[in-house]
Amino acid sequence: MLNMMKKYLKPLLIILLGLAGGMLWQSLFLPYMVRHSAFEELSFVKDFKQRNIILFPQEKIIIQENKALSQAVEKVEKTVVAVRAKTKSGTIHGSGMILTNDGLVITLAELVPRDSDISFWVDNKQVAFEILKRDYYENLALIKLDQTGLSAMGFANLENIRKGQAVFLVGNVFSEDNPQKTVNSGIIKHFNGDFIKTNILEEQALNGSVLFDIEGNILGINTIGIDGEVLAIPISQVQTFSSF
Repeated sequence: MLNMMKKYLKPLLIILLGLAGGMLWQSLFLPYMVRHSAFEELSFVKDFKQRNIILFPQEKIIIQENKALSQAVEKVEKTVVAVRAKTKSGTIHGSGMILTNDGLVITLAELVPRDSDISFWVDNKQVAFEILKRDYYENLALIKLDQTGLSAMGFANLENIRKGQAVFLVGNVFSEDNPQKTVNSGIIKHFNGDFIKTNILEEQALNGSVLFDIEGNILGINTIGIDGEVLAIPISQVQTFSSF
């Protein structure tokens, strides 16, 4: 019996060592080599990356979330227009959101003050417009751009939003005369139906930027407080104001 055990012990140990080595290779060495730039030219590392093999379940979740967010940002960016108003006291910069493909846009009333030289920009080009409605109490203005074939996104169901939910914003900032898109992220701190309070801090130039979720659904249009706190006017109020 002892001789028989010795006969099979060595092959068994070899198999166990092979399994242990394979596990170490898969869980430690290969992930390190894939992430380290020094090994990126090795053929098996290139092949591993090209096959898009997921190393761990958590990594799969992160990759999926990053991909979803990138797609959402790309879509929402197309719905954001730039606003600039030259007044007697200075220049105001901000953003607006496309509501319909035929040119309806919502922005903040404070960004389109009376007796000012106002301009709207789509894809870095100025577009003719008409102010259809402006309410300084609600701080909303409805604009009709003289352009069609624009991009518009779906609206979120505000009954489903929760405190702690991840949210994102896209808006325009001006570099000289060229508006450029910028993105930020945070969470919802509070929602009471009148406004969505986030933990995002931003500059006043991001007034009128768009708040959205990871799926690209629009939650509201942002106002920036004196302290930089981002508060969004809920999309439900935007819909009521614009009769949309």
